[in-house]
Amino acid sequence: MGSDTGPTSARPLHTVFIGSFEIAVTETTVGQFRHYVAESGEIPAVWSGGIPPLSPQSPVTGILWKEAEDFCHWYGLRLPTEAEWEKAARGNDQRAYPWGETWDPSLANTAEGAVNTVLDVGSFPGGASPYGILDMSGNVQEWVADYFDPAYYWESPQRDPVGSHLILDHGLRGGSWSSPASQSTTFFRNSSHSVTPNNRVGFRCAKSVEEQ
Repeated sequence: MGSDTGPTSARPLHTVFIGSFEIAVTETTVGQFRHYVAESGEIPAVWSGGIPPLSPQSPVTGILWKEAEDFCHWYGLRLPTEAEWEKAARGNDQRAYPWGETWDPSLANTAEGAVNTVLDVGSFPGGASPYGILDMSGNVQEWVADYFDPAYYWESPQRDPVGSHLILDHGLRGGSWSSPASQSTTFFRNSSHSVTPNNRVGFRCAKSVEEQ
Protein backbone atom coordinates (compact mmCIF):
# COMPACT_ATOMS: atom_id res chain seq x y z
CA MET A 1 0.00 0.00 0.00
CA GLY A 2 0.95 3.63 -0.36
CA SER A 3 3.77 5.27 -2.27
CA ASP A 4 7.18 6.68 -1.38
CA THR A 5 6.77 9.37 -4.05
CA GLY A 6 3.10 10.23 -3.55
CA PRO A 7 1.42 12.72 -1.19
CA THR A 8 2.51 12.70 2.45
CA SER A 9 -0.67 10.91 3.54
CA ALA A 10 0.16 8.02 1.16
CA ARG A 11 3.65 7.45 2.59
CA PRO A 12 5.45 5.19 3.18
CA LEU A 13 5.11 2.33 0.71
CA HIS A 14 4.48 -0.70 2.90
CA THR A 15 3.36 -4.32 2.67
CA VAL A 16 -0.02 -5.39 4.03
CA PHE A 17 -1.61 -8.85 4.24
CA ILE A 18 -5.39 -9.02 4.22
CA GLY A 19 -7.90 -11.85 4.51
CA SER A 20 -10.02 -13.05 1.62
CA PHE A 21 -12.84 -10.75 0.58
CA GLU A 22 -15.21 -9.99 -2.25
CA ILE A 23 -15.98 -6.51 -3.57
CA ALA A 24 -18.60 -5.20 -5.98
CA VAL A 25 -17.43 -4.97 -9.59
CA THR A 26 -19.10 -1.57 -9.99
CA GLU A 27 -20.03 1.37 -7.84
CA THR A 28 -23.52 1.15 -6.34
CA THR A 29 -26.03 2.42 -8.89
CA VAL A 30 -29.08 4.67 -8.71
CA GLY A 31 -31.22 1.67 -9.64
CA GLN A 32 -29.83 -0.44 -6.83
CA PHE A 33 -30.32 2.36 -4.32
CA ARG A 34 -33.90 2.96 -5.48
CA HIS A 35 -34.60 -0.72 -4.82
CA TYR A 36 -33.09 -0.39 -1.34
CA VAL A 37 -35.22 2.68 -0.56
CA ALA A 38 -38.35 0.83 -1.67
CA GLU A 39 -37.46 -2.14 0.56
CA SER A 40 -36.18 -0.32 3.63
CA GLY A 41 -38.06 2.95 3.57
CA GLU A 42 -34.77 4.74 4.32
CA ILE A 43 -34.59 7.91 2.20
CA PRO A 44 -31.12 9.49 1.92
CA ALA A 45 -30.76 13.17 2.72
CA VAL A 46 -29.86 13.97 -0.88
CA TRP A 47 -33.23 12.53 -2.04
CA SER A 48 -35.36 14.35 0.52
CA GLY A 49 -36.69 16.60 -2.24
CA GLY A 50 -37.36 13.69 -4.61
CA ILE A 51 -35.41 11.03 -6.50
CA PRO A 52 -33.20 12.66 -9.15
CA PRO A 53 -33.97 11.81 -12.80
CA LEU A 54 -30.74 9.91 -13.38
CA SER A 55 -29.98 6.77 -15.35
CA PRO A 56 -30.53 3.62 -13.25
CA GLN A 57 -26.98 2.63 -14.21
CA SER A 58 -25.47 5.88 -13.00
CA PRO A 59 -23.51 5.62 -9.73
CA VAL A 60 -25.59 6.91 -6.85
CA THR A 61 -24.02 10.09 -5.49
CA GLY A 62 -24.41 12.35 -2.48
CA ILE A 63 -24.90 9.41 -0.11
CA LEU A 64 -23.53 10.12 3.36
CA TRP A 65 -21.10 7.63 4.94
CA LYS A 66 -23.68 6.29 7.41
CA GLU A 67 -26.26 5.93 4.62
CA ALA A 68 -23.75 3.97 2.55
CA GLU A 69 -22.92 1.76 5.52
CA ASP A 70 -26.64 1.16 6.17
CA PHE A 71 -27.20 0.19 2.52
CA CYS A 72 -24.42 -2.39 2.64
CA HIS A 73 -25.59 -3.81 5.99
CA TRP A 74 -29.16 -4.17 4.67
CA TYR A 75 -27.85 -6.74 2.19
CA GLY A 76 -25.49 -8.47 4.62
CA LEU A 77 -22.47 -6.61 3.28
CA ARG A 78 -20.21 -3.79 4.47
CA LEU A 79 -18.05 -0.99 3.16
CA PRO A 80 -14.55 -2.15 2.17
CA THR A 81 -11.62 -1.25 4.34
CA GLU A 82 -9.09 1.09 2.81
CA ALA A 83 -6.63 -1.79 2.47
CA GLU A 84 -9.21 -3.95 0.69
CA TRP A 85 -10.11 -1.11 -1.65
CA GLU A 86 -6.48 -0.55 -2.60
CA LYS A 87 -5.85 -4.27 -3.14
CA ALA A 88 -8.88 -4.49 -5.44
CA ALA A 89 -7.72 -1.44 -7.40
CA ARG A 90 -4.01 -2.19 -7.46
CA GLY A 91 -3.34 -5.89 -7.35
CA ASN A 92 0.11 -7.02 -6.23
CA ASP A 93 2.44 -5.06 -8.49
CA GLN A 94 2.30 -1.55 -6.97
CA ARG A 95 0.73 -0.07 -10.12
CA ALA A 96 -0.22 3.60 -9.97
CA TYR A 97 -3.51 3.18 -11.85
CA PRO A 98 -5.91 0.25 -12.02
CA TRP A 99 -4.85 -0.56 -15.60
CA GLY A 100 -1.09 -0.10 -15.14
CA GLU A 101 1.68 2.37 -14.45
CA THR A 102 1.01 4.97 -17.17
CA TRP A 103 -1.78 7.54 -17.00
CA ASP A 104 -4.32 7.29 -19.85
CA PRO A 105 -7.23 9.77 -19.76
CA SER A 106 -9.27 7.56 -22.10
CA LEU A 107 -9.56 4.85 -19.41
CA ALA A 108 -11.30 6.82 -16.65
CA ASN A 109 -13.88 9.56 -16.12
CA THR A 110 -11.71 12.30 -14.59
CA ALA A 111 -11.15 16.03 -15.03
CA GLU A 112 -8.90 15.40 -18.04
CA GLY A 113 -11.86 13.99 -19.97
CA ALA A 114 -13.89 17.18 -19.38
CA VAL A 115 -17.19 15.28 -19.13
CA ASN A 116 -17.91 17.20 -15.92
CA THR A 117 -20.46 14.71 -14.58
CA VAL A 118 -20.85 11.06 -13.69
CA LEU A 119 -21.24 8.41 -16.37
CA ASP A 120 -22.94 5.01 -16.14
CA VAL A 121 -20.91 2.46 -14.22
CA GLY A 122 -18.62 0.34 -16.35
CA SER A 123 -18.30 2.95 -19.10
CA PHE A 124 -14.51 2.39 -19.20
CA PRO A 125 -13.96 -1.39 -19.34
CA GLY A 126 -10.38 -0.85 -20.49
CA GLY A 127 -9.65 0.81 -17.16
CA ALA A 128 -10.46 -2.30 -15.11
CA SER A 129 -8.19 -3.35 -12.26
CA PRO A 130 -6.20 -6.63 -12.30
CA TYR A 131 -9.28 -8.32 -10.80
CA GLY A 132 -11.73 -6.88 -13.31
CA ILE A 133 -13.07 -4.25 -10.89
CA LEU A 134 -14.38 -1.19 -12.73
CA ASP A 135 -14.24 2.57 -12.11
CA MET A 136 -11.61 2.41 -9.38
CA SER A 137 -10.17 5.57 -10.91
CA GLY A 138 -12.55 8.48 -11.48
CA ASN A 139 -16.34 8.70 -11.88
CA VAL A 140 -17.04 9.06 -8.14
CA GLN A 141 -14.88 9.01 -5.05
CA GLU A 142 -15.81 6.03 -2.88
CA TRP A 143 -16.38 5.73 0.85
CA VAL A 144 -14.28 3.20 2.75
CA ALA A 145 -14.97 1.88 6.23
CA ASP A 146 -11.93 3.43 7.90
CA TYR A 147 -11.53 6.69 9.71
CA PHE A 148 -8.93 8.77 7.90
CA ASP A 149 -5.63 9.68 9.54
CA PRO A 150 -2.94 11.21 7.27
CA ALA A 151 -0.21 9.66 9.42
CA TYR A 152 -1.79 6.20 9.78
CA TYR A 153 0.56 4.37 7.42
CA TRP A 154 3.49 4.94 9.78
CA GLU A 155 1.78 2.84 12.45
CA SER A 156 -0.52 0.61 10.39
CA PRO A 157 -0.40 -3.09 11.31
CA GLN A 158 0.86 -5.54 8.69
CA ARG A 159 -2.30 -7.66 8.80
CA ASP A 160 -5.87 -6.55 8.15
CA PRO A 161 -5.52 -2.83 8.97
CA VAL A 162 -8.86 -1.18 9.71
CA GLY A 163 -7.81 2.45 10.00
CA SER A 164 -7.07 4.86 12.78
CA HIS A 165 -8.60 4.46 16.23
CA LEU A 166 -9.01 8.23 16.26
CA ILE A 167 -12.55 9.30 15.36
CA LEU A 168 -11.83 11.64 12.49
CA ASP A 169 -13.29 12.02 9.01
CA HIS A 170 -14.04 8.89 6.96
CA GLY A 171 -11.81 7.92 4.08
CA LEU A 172 -12.50 8.34 0.38
CA ARG A 173 -10.72 6.60 -2.47
CA GLY A 174 -10.48 6.59 -6.24
CA GLY A 175 -11.01 10.16 -7.40
CA SER A 176 -14.11 11.50 -9.17
CA TRP A 177 -15.18 13.00 -12.48
CA SER A 178 -13.67 16.30 -11.31
CA SER A 179 -10.36 14.90 -10.04
CA PRO A 180 -7.03 15.36 -11.84
CA ALA A 181 -4.85 12.37 -12.63
CA SER A 182 -2.75 12.96 -9.51
CA GLN A 183 -5.84 12.35 -7.34
CA SER A 184 -7.03 9.34 -9.34
CA THR A 185 -4.21 6.95 -8.52
CA THR A 186 -4.57 3.66 -6.66
CA PHE A 187 -2.79 5.13 -3.64
CA PHE A 188 -4.23 8.66 -3.32
CA ARG A 189 -6.11 9.13 -0.04
CA ASN A 190 -8.84 11.65 0.69
CA SER A 191 -11.48 12.19 3.36
CA SER A 192 -14.77 13.90 4.14
CA HIS A 193 -16.77 14.65 7.26
CA SER A 194 -19.95 13.55 5.44
CA VAL A 195 -22.23 16.17 6.98
CA THR A 196 -23.74 17.29 3.69
CA PRO A 197 -24.27 15.35 0.44
CA ASN A 198 -21.50 15.56 -2.14
CA ASN A 199 -22.29 14.81 -5.78
CA ARG A 200 -18.72 13.63 -6.34
CA VAL A 201 -18.99 10.83 -3.75
CA GLY A 202 -20.44 7.30 -4.06
CA PHE A 203 -19.55 3.85 -2.76
CA ARG A 204 -19.43 0.10 -3.37
CA CYS A 205 -19.92 -2.79 -0.94
CA ALA A 206 -17.73 -5.69 0.09
CA LYS A 207 -17.81 -8.76 2.30
CA SER A 208 -15.36 -11.05 4.04
CA VAL A 209 -14.86 -14.59 2.78
CA GLU A 210 -14.19 -17.36 5.28
CA GLU A 211 -11.03 -19.29 4.52
CA GLN A 212 -11.66 -22.98 3.84
